[in-house]
Amino acid sequence: MEVADHAEPLTLAQKLGDTPHVSVLLRKVCKLSDCEEKGVGQWLLKCAIERGAVHYERDFPENLPSDQSVLTDEELGVALCLGHHPYHAVYLRAAAQLLSSPRVDPIRLCRLALMERVEPVLLFIATAAQRFTPQAEPWRHLRTHLRRRRSVAPDVLPHWSRFVSQTGVTPFGGGPDIKWLYRREPVG
Repeated sequence: MEVADHAEPLTLAQKLGDTPHVSVLLRKVCKLSDCEEKGVGQWLLKCAIERGAVHYERDFPENLPSDQSVLTDEELGVALCLGHHPYHAVYLRAAAQLLSSPRVDPIRLCRLALMERVEPVLLFIATAAQRFTPQAEPWRHLRTHLRRRRSVAPDVLPHWSRFVSQTGVTPFGGGPDIKWLYRREPVG
């Protein structure tokens, strides 16, 4: 008789060596989406893509609920970084693109990051952003105002190259053209 390994996937918190806390935001998101905690990550990803994280566009099940505009962009971005979710790098990458927008309030984002204990993840993204867009908000504000609660091993979170768009060798023998992935803003 074979014993099948049905281990649950690691959560982001487990990968970070952290413990998820009781999240008010997670309860709000589950209530708004009518999704269970285990499946709410897919709903959050769908909402982020619909709001401008288009680099990660994909098909979703048709029964996944619609976006809820009462959920702010800052809340959506932070919710994608919660330690409760099974670890999927695309959640963090979509959060980075969604939050890379002049529409995001850096002060509100900073406050939410602390409340929801996602500052290690957002500081990691902010540090990656510094390499390509050092003055871009909200990342500059986060680097200035958040303190590092815990260090993150370099191989735990996505490599900096997963937050950018880059070409190969450009015409005339130039090096790669690397650009930070900003959110696609609505027209009009």
